[in-house]
Amino acid sequence: MKHSALCYVVRRALINGRNRNRHGSAVVRPFVAAEMRQMNSCAVGGNGGFFYWKRMMASQASVPPTGEAEAKSTGKEKSEKEESSRTKNNKVVSSYWGISRPKITREDGTEWPWNCFMPWETYESNLSIDLNKHHVPKNFLDKVAYRTVKLLRIPTDLFFKRQYGCRAMMLETVAAVPGMVGGMLLHLRSLRKFQHSGGWIKALLEEAENERMHLMTMVELVKPKWYERLLVLAVQGVFFNAFFVVYILSPKLAHRVVGYLEEEAIHSYTEYLKDINSGAVENVPAPAIAIDYWRLPKDAKLKDVITVIRADEAHHRDVNHFASDIHFHGKELRDAPAPLGYH
Repeated sequence: MKHSALCYVVRRALINGRNRNRHGSAVVRPFVAAEMRQMNSCAVGGNGGFFYWKRMMASQASVPPTGEAEAKSTGKEKSEKEESSRTKNNKVVSSYWGISRPKITREDGTEWPWNCFMPWETYESNLSIDLNKHHVPKNFLDKVAYRTVKLLRIPTDLFFKRQYGCRAMMLETVAAVPGMVGGMLLHLRSLRKFQHSGGWIKALLEEAENERMHLMTMVELVKPKWYERLLVLAVQGVFFNAFFVVYILSPKLAHRVVGYLEEEAIHSYTEYLKDINSGAVENVPAPAIAIDYWRLPKDAKLKDVITVIRADEAHHRDVNHFASDIHFHGKELRDAPAPLGYH
């Protein structure tokens, strides 16, 4: 009885193919030998060998697809693999955290190409803003701010002369610092004192981001050389730390300095436009990033880009002079609403 049960178990293993390497196993080898002896005895005694062979042939291994079926299977697997690869590349690691960017399109239905800003962050610049406004220095701190900016302009004029493209690139690397420093310090103060900021944190960070977009646009127009990049590192390192200290000691002085810096920026961009109009600088097509950011016409030129950047600088001028005036009146920024937007 035990021998019959053992033979049945071994036959099932042979039929189902669950142990293809059974002949090499030291454990199964004695049982297989016993079964083989039984098979031989059945073959000698009668038709038992035939029935055993027939039973073995009734369960065949699956035949791999050939011809058209094989090609169809291969093509399907290939397409599934490509689709899986595309999905994986699109999601990257975001699929693990459940974070993925939705499909964003322009108004004409084309795919939005920029990651640094979204369509709802674009705007049409207010070109009617008064470019000739000037804050006349009235007190000691005003005069310090004004003279400081005028002194900073001297090495800039000596280095760049009338290369206003390179000058603008350098100017924007500096102009994007004050908004970030001011917004950061106001943010920390809000956390320390449990106070609202009156919208000024957002306003100053928005200013920094807008200046950074000016820089991204100018880099497309002016390919900076290695020594200009090195100069940017040095100037930004010095200016960031200096402005950080000034803002902690006197925010009204810091904002007044930025206001005068923006006045100089308006002057520089006005001279840039004069060179474009005179033909000294070629009026090349506007970069694609500028067209989308300022919602410019598709056929916009360099002149259009400089015009909207100059309008932005005029807005920054007004905001920072306004912030300085708030401090001069003995109030805090949160006591007055922050002017948001560039429209």
